[in-house]
Amino acid sequence: MDTKAATQDERRAIDRSVERKTLCTVFARTARDHASEPALSWKEGGVWRTLSWRQYRDQVAEVAAGLAEMGVGPGDFVAIMCRNRPEHVIADLGIAHTGATPVSLYNTLAPEQIAYIAGHCEAKVAVLEGREFMERFEKVKADLPALERIVLIEDAADFSDYDWVSAWADLRQRGRTALATENGRTEFEQRIARVKSEDLATLVYTSGTTGPPKGVMITHRNVVWTCASLDRTGQYPTGLRAISYLPLAHSLERLATHYLSIYKAAHIYFCPEVLEVFNVAPEVRPDAFAGVPRLWEKLRAGILSALAEEPNDRRRKIVLAAIEAGRQAARLEQAGKRVPLGLRAKRALFDRLVFSKIRHKIGLDRCRIAVSGAAPISREVLEFFFGIGLPIYEGYGMTECSAPSNLNRREHARIGSVGPALPGVEVRLAEDGEVLIRGGNVAEGYYKEPEKSAETFDAEGWLHTGDVGEIDRDGFLKIVDRKKELIITAGGKNISPANLENLLKRHPLVGQACVIGDGRSFVSALVVLDGEVAPGWARKNGIQFTELAQLAGEQRLKDEIQRAVDDANQHVSRAESIRKFAVLPTEWTVDSEELTPTLKLKRRVILKKYTDEIESMYSPS
Repeated sequence: MDTKAATQDERRAIDRSVERKTLCTVFARTARDHASEPALSWKEGGVWRTLSWRQYRDQVAEVAAGLAEMGVGPGDFVAIMCRNRPEHVIADLGIAHTGATPVSLYNTLAPEQIAYIAGHCEAKVAVLEGREFMERFEKVKADLPALERIVLIEDAADFSDYDWVSAWADLRQRGRTALATENGRTEFEQRIARVKSEDLATLVYTSGTTGPPKGVMITHRNVVWTCASLDRTGQYPTGLRAISYLPLAHSLERLATHYLSIYKAAHIYFCPEVLEVFNVAPEVRPDAFAGVPRLWEKLRAGILSALAEEPNDRRRKIVLAAIEAGRQAARLEQAGKRVPLGLRAKRALFDRLVFSKIRHKIGLDRCRIAVSGAAPISREVLEFFFGIGLPIYEGYGMTECSAPSNLNRREHARIGSVGPALPGVEVRLAEDGEVLIRGGNVAEGYYKEPEKSAETFDAEGWLHTGDVGEIDRDGFLKIVDRKKELIITAGGKNISPANLENLLKRHPLVGQACVIGDGRSFVSALVVLDGEVAPGWARKNGIQFTELAQLAGEQRLKDEIQRAVDDANQHVSRAESIRKFAVLPTEWTVDSEELTPTLKLKRRVILKKYTDEIESMYSPS
């Protein structure tokens, strides 16, 4: 049987297995079969608290019944703005159990961005964490005529004189009261039964890197189908431990620690702040961990920075030798070559004496499946982690296909690719190299955007991703670049900015980089220093400074960045080479708006914000 026929057969098998299933029915099954097992854990007063699956479902039922008492039902939308904590996913499922649609908002959104999304979906109710988010909603409440009520998880007493504000505790109590009657319990079960697989499980609004956010319509069937497909890879055992720390408004986090946890009865630990995750990981020691490239880059930089500060010269040299031996072995294995006996023995010794200690220190010593997604990751970062015995499996997908379409597997991973298609998913290339995807994971389209939907989702069910790719003879997909982000120089040369940016970030001092050159006579780059690595480098080189801006202006540092540029240029053609660069005096963050909540570059923001610095690189000197 050929590959295409096998994929279609597998797709039909998954179709049959998920027929008429919804998040509600899957959740009921898991809560029944794993009732007393741990489901959700969070830290309170420095102590971990836990809900069992039975307790989790009881709270979802209370929230669902309470929302129904408020008039929430099929066809309604409910916004959620809350950090990663149990109430976020409890609210999400409670909303789904009424037949309404939950819409999670990024916590970094400004009031006008909140107004756009809540207004676009006409949210009837909003569930907010507390005062900080309430103040942002309050500024735009007059612009949201559909918004009838806000439920506050915390700080509700501060707004007790607002007749349109309710407390989370009161919502749950209202639900408990309703469920205490036979009629209330019957109505709850009837509402669940009315939820259909084709109903929306959520709207996920894209982060707006290329324009106003679009609401991707992900159905219950999309969610359950994607979980069933991932389950067929054999990567995810039942009951694994994972950490929820990326924004739940992002499709990767929703799938990895919300939907998949329900499907596989996983135990989820919540970390409210993204950059605190590696303080939490040593306490949790997760079995699975999903990260974005910037997080893996920062983790690698942190390990190397700590090593650079090691006062024992002999110990530092041993660890560096171990890392190099691990990298050499990983490269040989990736090339399909035999690892020499001596190198195998050396790696085994280093694994016991060095790598196991590194993995333990960062809390990933028990991690069976580590995944990178949401943006390209450099080969060097992957080789580093493969080398220390923590292989990271790069995957690919987008919100429009419920997060994943491709994933490298434990049994066969290829660095530089995003792996083969998931079971039942078809992936092919259009004539211009654009990656097309078809399967039960592909969303229904964009909410209230029929023209944009038609541009992206064709009549034959193919999702047009906007990414340019290559597929090898074994079916492994490699992403070359975004069609819309390819730089076309004044000389007509097509250049991948992401490729050059990853080459620059191979140098530990480079925290972020944005390559410029569209319509220009040559390629340039904006460079941002890594705030964790730079201080150590400065001390080692005898440079005193009080703030990063001062260090950015140091000539010796610019000379070091020039070496990073020269090294990157060795790997590309002359036309692609970076001719000039500017070291910026600040770091890029989500709050400063150069990065999305999943730490991807907002190119339009960067190009606008740093116009003067860019133009200075192209001014005649």
